[in-house]
Amino acid sequence: MSTTDLFAVSETERERAALHAKSAATEAGRVPDIPEGTALRPVHRVAVIGAGTMGGGIAMSLANIGIPVTLIDANPQGLERGLQRVRDNYDGSVSRGKLEAAERDRRLALITGSLQMADVKDADLVIEAVFEDIGLKQDIFRQLDRLAKPGAILATNTSGLDVDEIASVTSRPQDVVGAHFFSPAHVMKLLEVVRAAVTAPDVIATLMDLGRRMGKIAVLARIYPGFIGNALFRNYTREAHFLVEDGALPHEVDAALKKFGYAMGIFAVHDMAGNDVGYQTRKAQMATRPNDRRWNDLILKLCDQGRLGQKSGKGWYRYEEGDRTPKRDPELEQFVIEESGRMGIQRQQISEHEIVKRCLYGMINEGAKLLEQRVALRPSDIDIVYLTGYGFPAHHGGPMYLADRIGLASVLADIQRYNARDGFWWRPAPLLERLVEENRRFADL
Repeated sequence: MSTTDLFAVSETERERAALHAKSAATEAGRVPDIPEGTALRPVHRVAVIGAGTMGGGIAMSLANIGIPVTLIDANPQGLERGLQRVRDNYDGSVSRGKLEAAERDRRLALITGSLQMADVKDADLVIEAVFEDIGLKQDIFRQLDRLAKPGAILATNTSGLDVDEIASVTSRPQDVVGAHFFSPAHVMKLLEVVRAAVTAPDVIATLMDLGRRMGKIAVLARIYPGFIGNALFRNYTREAHFLVEDGALPHEVDAALKKFGYAMGIFAVHDMAGNDVGYQTRKAQMATRPNDRRWNDLILKLCDQGRLGQKSGKGWYRYEEGDRTPKRDPELEQFVIEESGRMGIQRQQISEHEIVKRCLYGMINEGAKLLEQRVALRPSDIDIVYLTGYGFPAHHGGPMYLADRIGLASVLADIQRYNARDGFWWRPAPLLERLVEENRRFADL
């Protein structure tokens, strides 16, 4: 495959990619060591802890399939805001003609608010959906251990924390599992089910089945920072930031990614989500992070300047009142150029092919590491996570499928070139090296 094909995909290739996606979605539901027909735990009633955007969306996903939910929050105002958000979401569906008013009322009647953690007592499944803080989650799981009925499944909606650490504070780690929903949870079709060291097989089977019933694609992952989706996404975003330091401007990176097929470029996504997402965590990590590798702190500096994205009217781009269209900002571009100078980086022109390769090949390399460590069961699981939860262009079939199409030898050669120049983050995955040596593809796994 020539490099130009990263941007031009034939109709035949599009059809093959669509077939691959369909097959990947079906395969994801099969867990080799859990036999089909494994008896599932009953899920007649669920409690969701945390009435934020995520908790409310999870409650809606359950009510949509007829399961009664108790939405629990420690803060009265937070609980009322959460319940109002749920009502507004359903009202929006009615006004758009997507839902009958009677069905909205039926679903709303299934969601009850509570300020008492003790109201988990009748739940067959409890899903914790609070702020991403290990101490806070462990504190909640200590309470759940005491209050939830025997045999209840205790799930954490963490997006990347160690589920074993959360399970360790309970006397029933076999009942603890990761259930990583994607926001907004009542819309997004992906559910990462995270298997901890001693999670019982019937707990996994029940969560995978529940995901299917909610109309989601459930994909099994093992514990790893960021599981499958966010582990790869870290590599994608990191390299995009390095590209900006090395010579590309944000609009050039975004334009190349959109030409490849993404609906939005990464810097426009940052501005939409808010550049301050994860700000405190990243600031805290600076003191202890290893100094044998390159880090990117540009986004923290933007936050310090109040450039939070759309909500503040400026981020990587500038925004006009009432308009979310990203517009180039000379002030930001000048800042980026000066930062490169301060870091001693000689800025260079970077082609759109090089931009796309650097953003994608880090993901592919990380995917190979996940397969080697059995974090992901199969390459197609990584593909379906990316197609379903991260907006990967459908006509490319997912990162691992695309790597096979490009040719693993070609991908590895570029990764080795980046490794020689940039070091740590580009160390080639041993599995990728082995597959190239044996003239095999990811699909052969």
